[in-house]
Amino acid sequence: MATERTADGIQAPLPGRCGYFVEKKKRYCKMIVAKGKRLCGEHANAASDSEGDKQRRIPCPLDPKHTVDEDKLERHLKKCNSREKPKPVYYVKDINGGYEDAIETPRQQVSICALSKQELETMVTKLLKATDGLNSKLTDQTLTHKALQEALNDPKNGDFAFKHLKQQASLAGNLERMGLLGSNRCFVEFGAGRGKLSHWIDLALRDAENTYFLLVERATTRFKVDGKHKNRGSVFERLQVDIKDLSLGQVPLLVRKRLPVVGIGKHLCGVATDLALRCLMESYKTNLEDTGKEPPEKRLKGDEMCTLGDHKCLSNCTVDITEKRSPVLGLAIALCCHHRCEWRHYVGKEFFFSHGLDAEDFRIFQRMSSWATCGMKRHLSGIGEAEFDKTNQKEQLEEHDFEEESFTYEGTLTVEEREHLGHLCKRLIDQGRIYYLKQQGFDSVLQYYISPSISLENVLLTAVPLPKIQ
Repeated sequence: MATERTADGIQAPLPGRCGYFVEKKKRYCKMIVAKGKRLCGEHANAASDSEGDKQRRIPCPLDPKHTVDEDKLERHLKKCNSREKPKPVYYVKDINGGYEDAIETPRQQVSICALSKQELETMVTKLLKATDGLNSKLTDQTLTHKALQEALNDPKNGDFAFKHLKQQASLAGNLERMGLLGSNRCFVEFGAGRGKLSHWIDLALRDAENTYFLLVERATTRFKVDGKHKNRGSVFERLQVDIKDLSLGQVPLLVRKRLPVVGIGKHLCGVATDLALRCLMESYKTNLEDTGKEPPEKRLKGDEMCTLGDHKCLSNCTVDITEKRSPVLGLAIALCCHHRCEWRHYVGKEFFFSHGLDAEDFRIFQRMSSWATCGMKRHLSGIGEAEFDKTNQKEQLEEHDFEEESFTYEGTLTVEEREHLGHLCKRLIDQGRIYYLKQQGFDSVLQYYISPSISLENVLLTAVPLPKIQ
């Protein structure tokens, strides 16, 4: 059947569809209309004044991106998807915030470009002094895992997918190296997104039993991969909550199962890493210790002993919490975007104070950390393409939210000097995290887990409980 067109050649409205002409798209709206109506709900209000329609639509007060019939507003507010929903039992406002005071002012933005030459030199001197003796050359622990080999060799995966698969394979390989892949535990993926990292770790677990995954993500996510595991032995559960407000010890699954946890994350941006560390090290352990009932004892099969401190955790082990062992088996978090850290949430305040540094110094170093990628400009212009792929690097700029200041500041330093100082700022901030983890009884290290040609943010923070002194 030929498509009907108006005199000016524009396709006429389809039967049963909205008769509103969308000027921007040069066509009629294709939304289905209610019986007896000429316009859809969104466009009825636009034509009401000119046509004298009695029904008037107004923006929803909860979310002005959509409209509602004015006389049906009260009923709409009760079922609007933008209404405030009841908080889950594991929501405890700011439990992982780490505020020093009850009231905190918003983060103060510090512009490095506004610093005078003398002020900049003072900050560089402070940075070099604080990092003197700090090992900035990290060990390369780029690994892989056979669970991802088929996907890595699949030619259908493009460069972008390959980049992420390489990182996920190395993370799985490092978890295996640390003895953290095993039965009777719960993996908590912070900033889970679609849940791809948990997906591959589940496949890497092979014959493991009694394994659970909690995927923490504050935003609603499309194209999740959780459904691929419905017929497998593992259990996947999503927690839509900000890490800052997550009381891990009150998650129903963990309350019932009393399982030890392994914290994981791939490119956990800035402040989210600090919130995740405090969530694991403080709120989860505290909740377990404060529960009135003693948890049921959990022993290893064959009465074998777990040697977590020596990184020899057996594949079928679990933690006997009644013996006051740590309920956190370990963690592996790929770090990212230090320029998005916040002093009020930072776990390494004590480390900074011990080096004579304060909040203002932190904020400047935080901004200077973006210099670690300031050499991207020359890579994007075609220099060094043998090592850096231009398309992938542009994708990384969007993915990691690199700030424009890292490219535009020309000051008194060369590009190479700014890159070096930017990396030192990252190491200094991360050293505060390591200090915090050691205070919590964990052996923590930084290492490279992937080549910079795959991701510029290629540092992995790992931690396992320190061996107990007999």
